[in-house]
Amino acid sequence: MYDFHQNTQWYFEMQALNAEKSVIPFIEEKLKLTEDMYVLEVGCAEGGVLRAFLKRGCKGVGVELDAPRLEKAKELNKDMVEAGNVQFIAKNIYDESFETEFTHKFDLIILKDVIEHIPNQEKIIAQFKKFLKTRGYIFFGFPPFNMPFGGHQQIALSKIFSKLPYTHVLPMSVYKMLLKLFGEGDVFVEIKETGISTARFEKIIQKEGYEFVNSKQFLINPIYEYKFGIKPIVQFSFISSLPHLRDFVTTCSYYLIRV
Repeated sequence: MYDFHQNTQWYFEMQALNAEKSVIPFIEEKLKLTEDMYVLEVGCAEGGVLRAFLKRGCKGVGVELDAPRLEKAKELNKDMVEAGNVQFIAKNIYDESFETEFTHKFDLIILKDVIEHIPNQEKIIAQFKKFLKTRGYIFFGFPPFNMPFGGHQQIALSKIFSKLPYTHVLPMSVYKMLLKLFGEGDVFVEIKETGISTARFEKIIQKEGYEFVNSKQFLINPIYEYKFGIKPIVQFSFISSLPHLRDFVTTCSYYLIRV
């Protein structure tokens, strides 16, 4: 496992920096952030991404089901919590009480490196309409499943397995044998089952009646600048135009959609 996944303080700072430098500029190509906006982040972890929006004057809600990470988010954003600018809650957004807990709806929902972990993505993407204002927006940033490390090998305990690309695209039976060989757990099986391609993502968005507002594919994921010291590179346009090929050489996809 790479060290930055164990250092929560640095991981928080890295997420905040990436959001400031890459995520917010991408969103603001089409949607100008203003201080009266309400932002919901689903799967906020330690709250690094949301922090960047709070610093821009937005009000926020962070949802995280991992209790230790939620408590860390409250600690790292203590100033914003005490100022009443953000709430961090442990609640499944499918709970009926989630819909009635807030007196307002959201201008923007954020899912950064989250949608690829959620089963039944069709259901949750449809569910988001309940929480958005009229003409509200959703930002998605995720690694396409077929990219070199779309199986999240980087979080593996085995140093060898963590550096093996494309192992997750093997047939499930072979993949399970490989995981057993390296002593890795079922989390990688779950990621293989929930991983999402850009083509399937786009079909879901169209099926649920959302409008594509902006999209960008990256050959080099912007967050690699902080993880590995490698500058981001936008995917070549001719590769981006080939849905079934692009995922194998695209390390990150950004989308902004609207109801």
